[in-house]
Amino acid sequence: MSIADKAVLVTGANRGIGQAVVEEALRRGARRVYAATRRPFAHPDGRVTPLILDVTNAGQIQAALESVESLDILINNAGLAFFDDLSERAALEAHLAVNLYATYEVTQAFLPLLTRSRGAIVNVLSVAAFAALPIVPAYSISKAAAFSLSQSLRAFLAGRGVRVHAVLAGPVDTEMSRDFPVPKASPESVARAIFDGVVNGDEEIFPDAMSASVADSWRTGAVKALERQFAAFVAAEAVAS
Repeated sequence: MSIADKAVLVTGANRGIGQAVVEEALRRGARRVYAATRRPFAHPDGRVTPLILDVTNAGQIQAALESVESLDILINNAGLAFFDDLSERAALEAHLAVNLYATYEVTQAFLPLLTRSRGAIVNVLSVAAFAALPIVPAYSISKAAAFSLSQSLRAFLAGRGVRVHAVLAGPVDTEMSRDFPVPKASPESVARAIFDGVVNGDEEIFPDAMSASVADSWRTGAVKALERQFAAFVAAEAVAS
């Protein structure tokens, strides 16, 4: 899939990875970029259409849908992360609301447009989906759940021609990870890697040096093979019906 002349929607588009993704889509010749943010947002490029969208607000999701004429690529980038120790259920519920349920709701809303275009869904996740980072356990749990959602959607939507990509990022230099004392990738380099992965058809995208260190073992490992084996049940059921 080329990005040129495509319509792209990015949630959480006003900063960090989302902002970099908007700029990279424009650089690659996107026809229209819908930049979804919770607060008013302006962009000098006429190809950018700002959308007010709190991804946890059903009414705003519907209003955003009504503003989008066509869509080729949905990038579920909006996310939440803060430190916790699993002592308060509220922390887990807050992370799940944004990182899991909102990803599901936004995807379901725009799925008819993506089916029509035989487009792509890109869920921006984290290597914490593979192994929990215990200083942010609620975040890790929510990203693991969103990764499972991505795998399930991939199996169900393959027959409709809609691809599902999961971005398994390591530390990125954004506000969300500012307090982590580790080397971080730039949002711009991550945005480039995300679109490279979409163009190449990579189901999992490892957009930085840290995450890339586990890419080969994931792609050739038993767990990925098991995902494909399980997905075959969906395909077999579709044929039988």
